Amino acid sequence: MEVRSENSIQVRSDKFPSTVIPRTRLQVWFFRVCSSILLWTCLVHIVAVAELWHPRLLTGFTSRISWITRPPLRLQHSLHSPPPLVPSRYYRSNGFLKVSCNGGLNQMRAAICDMVTVARLLNLTLVVPELDKKSFWADPSDFEDIFDVRHFIDSLRDEVRIVRRLPKRFSSKYGFEAFQMPPVSWSSEKYYLEQILPLFSKHKVVHFNRTDTRLTNNGIPLALQKLRCRVNFQGLKFTPQIETLGHKLVRILQEKGPFVALHLRYEMDMLAFSGCTHGCTVEEAEELKRLRYAYPWWREKEIVSEERRQQGLCPLTPEEATLVLQALGFTKETQIYIASGEIYGSERRLAPLRAAFPRIVKKETLLDPAELQQFQNHSSQMAALDFMVTLASNTFIPTYDGNMAKVVEGHRRYLGFKKSILPDRKKLVELLDLHQNGTLPWNDFALAVRQAHEKRMGQPFHRRIIPDKPKEEDYFYANPQECLCEGTGCEDVLDPGKSKVTMTAGEQL
Repeated sequence: MEVRSENSIQVRSDKFPSTVIPRTRLQVWFFRVCSSILLWTCLVHIVAVAELWHPRLLTGFTSRISWITRPPLRLQHSLHSPPPLVPSRYYRSNGFLKVSCNGGLNQMRAAICDMVTVARLLNLTLVVPELDKKSFWADPSDFEDIFDVRHFIDSLRDEVRIVRRLPKRFSSKYGFEAFQMPPVSWSSEKYYLEQILPLFSKHKVVHFNRTDTRLTNNGIPLALQKLRCRVNFQGLKFTPQIETLGHKLVRILQEKGPFVALHLRYEMDMLAFSGCTHGCTVEEAEELKRLRYAYPWWREKEIVSEERRQQGLCPLTPEEATLVLQALGFTKETQIYIASGEIYGSERRLAPLRAAFPRIVKKETLLDPAELQQFQNHSSQMAALDFMVTLASNTFIPTYDGNMAKVVEGHRRYLGFKKSILPDRKKLVELLDLHQNGTLPWNDFALAVRQAHEKRMGQPFHRRIIPDKPKEEDYFYANPQECLCEGTGCEDVLDPGKSKVTMTAGEQL
């Protein structure tokens, strides 16, 4: 028989009538520590469960013990724990929206933002978007190869229900065929409510097979405009592999000093599509024309290159970009990152630019080939790396106002109106021709270029609205003014008269 007390164990037997064995201090300490750990573990779990089911139930109590249950801030960061999930928005879904995006990375990025917004407006369940695999670039990447799909779903769960795939009952394996259609371009809230929503009552699943510019720039509720921004700036996060390599590129550049990101949109697809052949040989012009005719979705076939150039509708050539950069005051010491794919004409066309700016770099020259190998033949993934660098650059200069230029411009506005020099190509062509034919001396040319761009440096201003001409007005994603400030001071922030920037010839970045 044993009789236990707090500090001793008493043993009785015939051989040893009464023997007392003292308990050591170490045993007592160990017992108390284990008991405390067990009690606190149980307490923390009880509090967590209680807050999950009824957040206000233990508010006062949890506030008293939060300093115990919550680790120090530095420790929280070191654990890399994901942020808490926002509560899901519960609603009765009217059906499933399936979308197939078309175009390059940034055209698809804007389309994804629009489709999330349409799903929210119509109370739909959105299927993770499919990316374009049939365009000129033939990139086989899926959504999850470029974007963090888990983050995309979780970060927007308080607005829209997003699923990775359709339920099995809506699978083609079971004989189901979704209703396919392209929404009308630049459509309003009214169009989607009155013409698209009724389709889900009949079909349950509607497949948008084109998604570029299918939502109007203006005239939709502020909450929906802000949702477009939220998807763009917060919901669409690149995969860890892309983010890691993109941050490495930025770090390498920043260690060498400030840098300019030049989006030199002088690639084969751009020249073939636009019909711009200024500076090309006769053989190159014919090659670009054949390519344009080979792709049926490039509808405009017969294009007069010089007319288009005079209208400011062509990208600047590498030679023209060189003169413009010099006129803006950039010198041989300027570090320039070329954010683009393969330049048409390769090093032959880059030679003047490289001679004027020896510190030209590309991702291919900054990274080991092995690091880029996983992204080869995946143009959208390579473009994602350039996207990250352009956002981080001290100055961004696009040579053409395509989708990447516009989306980056708007994102840099969101990041605090970072400097983006937006070339007035129509004016520049006029000045370049006058200078190159000897009519306009260099000093006058440089002064005219700087004056033409004083108000084209990413300053705040109101988005230009042209009723019934959405293609000609300012693009929402280039200037998402609804998301750039809040409160009564917004008019002051967006007043172009109060944001004048004067640029001198010696200004670099």
